[in-house]
Amino acid sequence: MHGVEVYKNARSRDIQKRAELEYTKTHGVEVYKNARSWDIQKSYTLGTKRGECCLDISECHLCPRNCGANRNINLSRPCDESSAREEKGKNPGGESSARAEKGKNPGDESSARAEKRKYGFCGESGTIRISRAALHMWEEPVVSGTRGSGAVFFTGCNLRCIFCQNAAISEGGSGREVSAGELADIFVSLEAQGAHNINLVTPTHFIPGICEAIAIAKTRGLSLPFVYNTSGYESVESLRMLDGLIDVYLPDFKYMDVRKAAAYSNAPDYPEVAKKAIAEMFRQVGKPVIEGEGAGTEEKKNCENEKDGAGAAEKRTCGAAKEGAALIKKGLIVRHLVLPLGVKNACAVADYLAEEYGDSIYVSIMNQYTPLYDVPGALREEQRKRLEPYGELHRKVTKREYDRVVEHCLELGLTNVFIQEDDASGADFIPAWNE
Repeated sequence: MHGVEVYKNARSRDIQKRAELEYTKTHGVEVYKNARSWDIQKSYTLGTKRGECCLDISECHLCPRNCGANRNINLSRPCDESSAREEKGKNPGGESSARAEKGKNPGDESSARAEKRKYGFCGESGTIRISRAALHMWEEPVVSGTRGSGAVFFTGCNLRCIFCQNAAISEGGSGREVSAGELADIFVSLEAQGAHNINLVTPTHFIPGICEAIAIAKTRGLSLPFVYNTSGYESVESLRMLDGLIDVYLPDFKYMDVRKAAAYSNAPDYPEVAKKAIAEMFRQVGKPVIEGEGAGTEEKKNCENEKDGAGAAEKRTCGAAKEGAALIKKGLIVRHLVLPLGVKNACAVADYLAEEYGDSIYVSIMNQYTPLYDVPGALREEQRKRLEPYGELHRKVTKREYDRVVEHCLELGLTNVFIQEDDASGADFIPAWNE
């Protein structure tokens, strides 16, 4: 039915009636169990994009926050030798030398201002930091496949939602510094471990270093697709630096409701920013290309049906076949996390995506919102205070709320949709960081 297959243990009523089957088709919706949103096949040479990506962040405007922070102050690994020599011979950002800075009184107001300028709104300097790099099995099936996605979780975040379940790394500072060369080594290591792709999680504020790391990894023979896993709060200018480097974009589209965007993420411009960012992502990668593992040419799946006059039964959709049998090699998967009291917002997101893109993209409706307000030790006191006034976020999404969003997607005629099961949320799903 409807051309898309549903994975076993699906939560829809039709699947429950036929539980004896490993998988079946219903409603044109694909279900993946316990999936989580955390955890370049084009030729590329080191010199081609290096100058474009290795930009100065002494007044950072990489993301829509446009905070203007001098993130070069604490840039311990400049992105090329010439800049390294320049940094060595001058005072970064016009400030006093490192020795003088070290000797300042921490309570001095000017010292505090200088310290603040070292970090952007994202909480990071110019030095890449990562909190986890490992095979990740809990993404959408076409991303995780059978062996896992090679997920690299970057420290810091330019959105900082008050309900973030990864606050330990988005705001807590957990992570270790790596150079672009070391990051490239991590990419190559994940490929050696069997990763289907390299999954860059919350990468926005490190785009320059990531560009260089991709270049280095490619000179070392890495051939996996790169997945850009983001909150959706991106500037088009920064995304253009990634053109030709990223194969799969995996953005969130969190809000169409400006009030929720302002209250939960301090970003009232989120809806318009996300629309423009997703349009740029689609421009770069186009319609999804799905390939089966080990499939021959005749078995490869492409969303775009090039056969003129094909009947409905012959048309290809991007529904993956049996679990682990197909992987996304290129394209766009837009995620939406359903929030408590968020049905209207979620449906508005679905309306926009259906109107603008239809089945030219995947839509992933996530049921994994995890309330952390009452979980001991899950949040720092500052985060608890920010979350406290929003009582609706202190509970899980109800089955009724989630079902209403899924049914709305079906009513819109969307077929390239992922949905999650009831047991896809919980604090026990939060990964261990610093691995």
